[in-house]
Amino acid sequence: MPFQKIQAEKISHTVIRQIEDLILRGILRPGERLPAERDLAEQLGVSRPSVREAVADLSARGLLSTKASSGIYVSESLGSFFAPPLVALFASHDDAAFDYIAFRRDVEGLAAERAARMGSETDLAVVAAVFAKMEAAHDKRDPTDEARLDAEFHLAIIEASHNVFMLHIMRSMFELLREGVFYDRRTVFKSRATRDQLLDQHRAMNEALQTRDPVRARAAVEAHLDFVTLVMTELRRAEANDTVAERRLRHEKSRI
Repeated sequence: MPFQKIQAEKISHTVIRQIEDLILRGILRPGERLPAERDLAEQLGVSRPSVREAVADLSARGLLSTKASSGIYVSESLGSFFAPPLVALFASHDDAAFDYIAFRRDVEGLAAERAARMGSETDLAVVAAVFAKMEAAHDKRDPTDEARLDAEFHLAIIEASHNVFMLHIMRSMFELLREGVFYDRRTVFKSRATRDQLLDQHRAMNEALQTRDPVRARAAVEAHLDFVTLVMTELRRAEANDTVAERRLRHEKSRI
């Protein structure tokens, strides 16, 4: 017969599976600090040696890292799908920014569609909560907080789509945006009129999700990123025109 005797699983393996799942689902994020060994053992209801063994296994496989006198962390390396030379290449070619937005348009449109159909009520409550923070930040003169919340809003939609591949790939791409590889997203929020339009677009996305309308949710995301493409195109054109104007000014001042 094809049956095998069932053997009791070591407690440390159960701990490993739980931490693995939290990382896979995006609940534990790259660089996030875990509780201290003693606290983690108490929260899991296991012994400290079991936690120590689990952490050693996960660290050996590159999922966790331990820092002397600091603690246990989710490995930072999990936050990047791109090798540093490729990141540098992206940063040195302006056209990569538009390919980046086009990729986001396709993937995030699908994510919004899935989130409207498959997201739990809690998922959608998270999206709504982030949007409420965006509305509060909108009245500030400095767009930094609104730009940061913009990224959190989009990631909340991706998390609500419940696709782990999509989640980790897009989280990595947003990390590149946070680092300014493609462009400084604060420049997109620079104009008050543009900020008003962007807020309206995020409101449309949120409303479509809250009413669980997948077609409207996808269309709202696509319209938003089409608008971002237009804004970026106009910003690049303005920068080029200003460069020409500066050369003209220098030449004019040099004339006798």
